[in-house]
Amino acid sequence: MKDILRPIYQERASHPETQAVIMVEKKSQTSPQTDNLDVALLIITKHAEKPLFIKHYEFNNQKAALHIVTEQQLNEWILLGTNRRIIDWILNGKVLFDRNEYLVKLIERLHTFPFKERKLKISIEFGKLIRRYMEGKAFFEGKHYLDAYNHIVHALHHLARLEVIDRGFHPEITVWNQVKHIEPQVHKLYNELVDSGEELHKRLELLFLAFDFLIHSKTKLGASHLLKILSEKDVWFFAELIEHPEVKFYAVDLSVLLEFLIERKLVEVKRIETKGHGIYHRGYSLKKVLTPFD
Repeated sequence: MKDILRPIYQERASHPETQAVIMVEKKSQTSPQTDNLDVALLIITKHAEKPLFIKHYEFNNQKAALHIVTEQQLNEWILLGTNRRIIDWILNGKVLFDRNEYLVKLIERLHTFPFKERKLKISIEFGKLIRRYMEGKAFFEGKHYLDAYNHIVHALHHLARLEVIDRGFHPEITVWNQVKHIEPQVHKLYNELVDSGEELHKRLELLFLAFDFLIHSKTKLGASHLLKILSEKDVWFFAELIEHPEVKFYAVDLSVLLEFLIERKLVEVKRIETKGHGIYHRGYSLKKVLTPFD
């Protein structure tokens, strides 16, 4: 396979912008890891006109895909978890080319999982968790139980990923297998939701009660990244926060996260007068009673 594909990747490997080439082969009849193609080639490059370029090939009744991705796009996938198979490709794919040990260093970074990256990923998952939980609770209170079920499953998934990240691991596609060993309590909640013989509304009712406690216990962990940023100045406007180079990664959930932290009395609102009578700008501040977050 490597020899057949050599003409496809060899020219690109000689290009000075190319950092690494990885080959991932189909392992089973159904292989979402390779989009059910026989093989995928991943070429990591410093810069390109497009952050991602994909081309398909066919040879000897086999199918292949060529993925050319920039370092910036790759790092965003790793940080945001928006392309979870990419970590599996990097860790388990066959290395065909590695300029100046680029992949060796990247794999070491994935294994060590730097603390700063971990804190940011926890906040991303926590923001998604709060949104899913609140939307699920609203559906439950409106007696839309199937919609509530859908959202609470997603909320549990974000909680599971948060637990895995907090232990210093990148969440894998088989995240529930990780959580079973890392945090059995969360795994048990998931089993009770999907396998319990109770009626659906009863399962959801019990789960929301457990979730209230779990979210309360995880709030300072999940929000520590945002709370640390809030501590850097007295008052932040929403527009300032959403443009922050790190907060922007969970900007879509920032508003609901701030409201949640205000309810938990970790963040307070500062009203700032505008030219309009009785209308105020809303500023956000860290509660002064809090100690700085590391």
